[in-house]
Amino acid sequence: MEASLNDIDDMIVHEKMQAALEYQNEAWADGMADGIEPEIIADAAIAHALRETIRLHGEKSAEALLDSLRERMLAGEFSANRTLQ
Repeated sequence: MEASLNDIDDMIVHEKMQAALEYQNEAWADGMADGIEPEIIADAAIAHALRETIRLHGEKSAEALLDSLRERMLAGEFSANRTLQ
């Protein structure tokens, strides 16, 4: 069975997300190796992401992103001890 265009698009987005996470993990490790505290690295990453989102898509999109992240956080998506069922 041939994959639909949406399935292919979803796979591409997933692969790009994996690559982006690898880049960020490397940057995080480099910062830690240089003695930068995790809280500072996290704050810088979030601030940069928000600036870029606002630059590219505007403040409404940034607000929607923050709302989505808050809901996902409260649902436990980012918790280290989260269990999937």
